[in-house]
Amino acid sequence: MIHHISIAAQNPLRVASVLAEICQGKVYNFPLPGSYAVIEFDEYGTGIEVFPLRTVCVPASDTEPSKTIQTSNPPSFVPTYAAISVPATQQQIEQIGRHEGWQVVLCVRAASPTENRGVFQVIEFWVENWLLFEFLPPELTTQYLNAINPHIAEQVFGQPIFIAPVEVIN
Repeated sequence: MIHHISIAAQNPLRVASVLAEICQGKVYNFPLPGSYAVIEFDEYGTGIEVFPLRTVCVPASDTEPSKTIQTSNPPSFVPTYAAISVPATQQQIEQIGRHEGWQVVLCVRAASPTENRGVFQVIEFWVENWLLFEFLPPELTTQYLNAINPHIAEQVFGQPIFIAPVEVIN
């Protein structure tokens, strides 16, 4: 379960406002200047932190938490995205995306495309037309949960990979 995710945006306040509308949450100032937190107040504490575009997280030291710094080059696209269940309907999500001028499309996914197993739909919502979210309104969330289960996963991917426990040396 993912409780929150952090993203960057060209217009953090606008993006946070749009995401809050879809999640039916609220926008708050985040401690990093120019950044915002969208909090849904659901049973999982779902949140999305929105930072200015050139903000990145970097590791500090073994005894310090990570730091946020500004870089000189913004990304064009990134391989990171999230599928998020939201209370908004498909129609509401599409209207919000169209209002912003952002690409929104209903897509069919299949855990095994060649065998049509584990089929579900998501709404691809391209924030600022460069950052992908897959939104799942209630009816699509049910599809997703039915498609992503241990039985389907093993049919599609085979048996889980055994990972040996990490040995801790004191």
